[in-house]
Amino acid sequence: MASFADYLQAVKASIREISVHELKDRLESNPELNVLDVREPDEHQNGVIKGSTLVPRGFLEPKIEGICPKRATPVAIYCAGGTRSAMAAASLGELGYNDVVSVEGGVGAWSRAGYELDHPERMTQDQLARYARQIILPQLGEPGQLKILGSRVLCVGAGGLGSPLALYLAAAGVGTLGIIDNDKADMSNLQRQILHNESVVGTSKVESAHATLSRLNSDITINTYDERLNSSNVMEIFKDYDIVVDGTDNFPTRYLINDACVFLGIPNVHGSIFHFDGQCTGFNYEDGPCYRCLYPEPPPPELAPSCAEAGVLGAICGVIGTMQAVETLKIITETGDSLKGRLVSYDALHTSFRELKVRRDPNCPVCSKNPSITELIDYEQFCAVQW
Repeated sequence: MASFADYLQAVKASIREISVHELKDRLESNPELNVLDVREPDEHQNGVIKGSTLVPRGFLEPKIEGICPKRATPVAIYCAGGTRSAMAAASLGELGYNDVVSVEGGVGAWSRAGYELDHPERMTQDQLARYARQIILPQLGEPGQLKILGSRVLCVGAGGLGSPLALYLAAAGVGTLGIIDNDKADMSNLQRQILHNESVVGTSKVESAHATLSRLNSDITINTYDERLNSSNVMEIFKDYDIVVDGTDNFPTRYLINDACVFLGIPNVHGSIFHFDGQCTGFNYEDGPCYRCLYPEPPPPELAPSCAEAGVLGAICGVIGTMQAVETLKIITETGDSLKGRLVSYDALHTSFRELKVRRDPNCPVCSKNPSITELIDYEQFCAVQW
């Protein structure tokens, strides 16, 4: 029976190996090179080769298509000493990857050659356990979860849209979650605003939201603002966040959010609901359109009914608010295709979705090269009731 040494020799004869010096040259000359670290997570504490993707050997085969969807992609694999990487390279070759090399001597040889190792931020064992179902996604992994943990997201509104939105962002581990709302919880809110319950009726919505979210995830920071958003405070509040999510139902706040996001260069994840319908999109992201590209000016007050006047099926808030949470997490982790330039409309009565194209308006009064609106406007003539 052949020994492991004989087996390893046969494996290495079937693959290509490169030295750490060759790897360094390739990293500097080929930005398309995918470098995979197939060591176990507890081995990373001593350092990793900068730019490498961490994927333990046992998870390589199920995750590789998410990491390298094209089989012609150049791949270099390393481990601690070159054994696991050699077997991993052979396995990828059997899967049809035709430009794969194993790094001889692994990270040990890299270090002995005097090349620098990176020491990325690591999650705690509690965080690894809490976010395990997201971490195992090949599109996210530990780097994606670290981006979520380091992100700062502001939810405008703690009502129908803000409730599922904040709950899912908190559960996902958004590191700093801001909630702004100056309303108090009312019995009529409870049909759709699932952050709140009967015991908090008559009290501040942001206090109720803070209590609910803290019980869900004590691992994150929750900032609350028990005040109405207006032109005097919006810039000061928004400047501390990476993404603003619009969970309001009134036009004055929507335009204020949009304009402030454009001025500050912050993405705006927008959602809205009406009766049995809802829509979700992303504004001011990667040179995409803003809200005013779609709606340059607010409609007349008589065409902007409040929640009490129009009515809404509560569960619709869950659909659209959750879509906003998904879109926010995609922007944070730079995963998938964003809703930039696309508006998704949901018709609950017919259980159908439609996608509409939204193009950037070259004459937009706010985000064009020559904007006509250069300062914030408070449209006080409109109602300000929250969903």
